[in-house]
Amino acid sequence: MFKKVISIVLITIFLAMSIVGCGTKETAATKKSVADYKIGIVTPTLSTSEDEFRAADNMKKKYPDIVEHITLPENFSTEIQTAISQITSLADNPKMKAIVVVSGQSGLLPALQKVKEKRPDIITITAPIWDDPEMMSKYVDINLDTDWARRGVTIVEKAQKMGAKTFIHYSFPTHLAKESVAKRRDKMKETCQKLGVKFVEVVTPDPQTGNGPAAMQQFLREDLPRQIAKYGKDTNVFGSNCPMYDVIIDEALKQKFIVAEQCCPTPTQAFPTVMNLEIAKEDAGNFDKINKMITEKAAKADMTGRLSGWPMPATIFLPEYAVELGKYMIDNNAKADKVMNEEFLNKFAKDKFKVGVDFKKLKPESKNYFMFVMDSIIY
Repeated sequence: MFKKVISIVLITIFLAMSIVGCGTKETAATKKSVADYKIGIVTPTLSTSEDEFRAADNMKKKYPDIVEHITLPENFSTEIQTAISQITSLADNPKMKAIVVVSGQSGLLPALQKVKEKRPDIITITAPIWDDPEMMSKYVDINLDTDWARRGVTIVEKAQKMGAKTFIHYSFPTHLAKESVAKRRDKMKETCQKLGVKFVEVVTPDPQTGNGPAAMQQFLREDLPRQIAKYGKDTNVFGSNCPMYDVIIDEALKQKFIVAEQCCPTPTQAFPTVMNLEIAKEDAGNFDKINKMITEKAAKADMTGRLSGWPMPATIFLPEYAVELGKYMIDNNAKADKVMNEEFLNKFAKDKFKVGVDFKKLKPESKNYFMFVMDSIIY
């Protein structure tokens, strides 16, 4: 009996030690998994650029102990020095290992130059900013952007594959004065000629100098039926301005013409409004679900294969991609030259976001400035 009691006591002690031992190991593992570094991401405010703000917020929620999110001043153009100070101050934190700056505006390069002067060890990434590319390549570790000019080729190529024999380009004078818009238009015209697609350019009322978007939208509402009556349903319609698409997609559903890609190719622009999609708050960032809803609505409208876009917004993808890339580099002690190649960048997007992208160098000699287009979804 005495031996039996001793055995039970020993077993109890052994189990207790095992539990304590396991608990100690688990705690140590948990502590080890908490990263002891910070990644800063700088975006416009929610009211200035919702997608980019929410992308940073998504990363903050995913990596609450790592990501620090700050926003640029609302009046960016008049408070540029405040913005520069905000970005530079991130480098004061000794745990800061990477800084991502997201702003489709110029003037922020001096902030990243100052960061490098203070802390050469910090990885700097733009996703994007629009300062001089040569200077950005010189002073920033990694520069990422959408390839707006190349889309002048890819959109026309896709439209032709979707059956387009005519390509209509709608824009207005103040928009065409922008180099990126004019360059994309010229690429579209050139590609149409190469592929034997008729290119038609139509100038709308200018929302920036006239009566705002309403006059432009009314013009489209009246002009689109005329153009489709003239050129037929195998016509692709492209507008250079986002507010155009509430009309373009609505008319496409009625007249059955092709919309291969929006100026900003996202499932969250125009489609939800025009198609009356009931998207729950918790599904606002569930692009798989939103794309499925668009596909179903397109089928009901007998428009399968006539509408297309990118499976997620570039303005969500790029900031999140930049944070994930910075985290990868820190976790793996990877230098910029290891990740700055097309094969790695494309695979990283597929692995992390399950989307196909095609990154290419800004110029053949560029080592750290890459621009991408995303694989399309055809609804």
